Amino acid sequence: MTAPVSVVERERKFDLDPDQPVPRLAGTGPVADQRDPVETTLEATYFDTPDLRLTRARITLRRRTGGTDEGWHLKLPRPDGAREELHLPLDEGTAVPAQLAELVRPQLGDGELSAVVRLKTVRHSHDLVDADGTVLATLADDQVAGELAGDVLHLDGWRELEVELAPGAPPELLGTLAHALIAAGARPAYWPSKLRRVIAPRLPDKPPAPGRRATAGEVVLAYLRAQVAAIREHDQRVRRDAGDAVHQLRVAIRRTRSALTVFRRVLDRDATRALSAELKWAAGELSPARDTEVLYEHLSGQLTRLPGAAVVANAPARLRSRFEQRTTEARERVRTALRSGRYAALFESLDRLLAEPPLTERANAPARAALEQALKRAHGRLADHVARLTELAPGPELDAGLHEVRKKAKRARYAAEVVVPVAGKRLQRWQREVKALTKVLGEHHDSVVAREALRDLADDEGAFTFGVLYQRELDRGHRLHERFSRLWKGLGAP
Repeated sequence: MTAPVSVVERERKFDLDPDQPVPRLAGTGPVADQRDPVETTLEATYFDTPDLRLTRARITLRRRTGGTDEGWHLKLPRPDGAREELHLPLDEGTAVPAQLAELVRPQLGDGELSAVVRLKTVRHSHDLVDADGTVLATLADDQVAGELAGDVLHLDGWRELEVELAPGAPPELLGTLAHALIAAGARPAYWPSKLRRVIAPRLPDKPPAPGRRATAGEVVLAYLRAQVAAIREHDQRVRRDAGDAVHQLRVAIRRTRSALTVFRRVLDRDATRALSAELKWAAGELSPARDTEVLYEHLSGQLTRLPGAAVVANAPARLRSRFEQRTTEARERVRTALRSGRYAALFESLDRLLAEPPLTERANAPARAALEQALKRAHGRLADHVARLTELAPGPELDAGLHEVRKKAKRARYAAEVVVPVAGKRLQRWQREVKALTKVLGEHHDSVVAREALRDLADDEGAFTFGVLYQRELDRGHRLHERFSRLWKGLGAP
């Protein structure tokens, strides 16, 4: 089975009048010359569900013939605004390749892929090169004809410009070229893609009414939409074993769950409780993979810093062997979860939440006042848990109490993320302070987990080395507890 080839796509699109000449970009930044056009005919079939679930998630799946990159293309959004494009050759056939279908399965739910749009593009490509003749970008002048599948035939035709950076070109060049094109009379494209333009009859734009202050429900839903989009993006990266993807997916899941809990007077808690439980389950399935990775990196690093006399000969090998087994088991647990019907149902529940949010009467209240009250309640619960720490005995009981404080601090921090857009800079400062607090508590919890692992590793042969590391972790935990106490004393109310 052919593995997809991944590239990062950085491009901008522009509208150009039919009789307007292609702008000349020679002399713009490092561009020394704009080469004569090369004509290519591109034919593409786009696949989606009948209700366009991929398009709504900013995902594009197509089969294209013509050009140097003909083949199957899956375009996925990236957090930095660029797009990651996965390529497979045409010899994979006319049905959607299984590798690509698997990556978009969470978006499909119970929907099935079919051809939704066909495009024919006559492209005139101008390579933009530097003084050495190296291609920096390509400026494409496209004449496009599109056909939307459905009961009623919809045809469209238009002209557009597209400038795309070559691999290795400096990202800032894209902005430089965009400014030059606008100065030459091009207009930023109204539609973000050719596909989006053709399917516009099925996805009508609904701009917000001007001059109206946001309600609490609108602000919370905007945050949830962003987190669900992040869940989808990082889910695809996990399926491709991308670095840090498991961690980022888990964070997006936890942010979503936190919003459902903290703003339960905006979104009916009874209606979201089951979804919240499934989000907790999903985060739990991801946790061992991330935690095992972090713990091994930390302990192996600490082991290398010990004096040679403190390290018994087999200690590094024992540590590596133990964590290789744990890593394998944790990764398989993630793969099993992502392929499960329960995980697919979670995505369908998230879609329903956004499509039919269970808003309460409180959701119609002005955003700032209603959401700040929810944040203050979250801070109050955090303060209550901190106050209880004085009643806990040092050792496992206090460690567990600090871990509960960490959970409440994270919840307050995530709640602040929701409120910041309507509350301003003062809350941003408080949010940064809470973030520092959660970082210290996170390191403390890592120290507790490390001690547990070191106890399991210790035996007659390796007890000395792992005992030394255990004492270091114990001392580290004490220092972190003291640092937390100092930070808490300096933290005011939001």
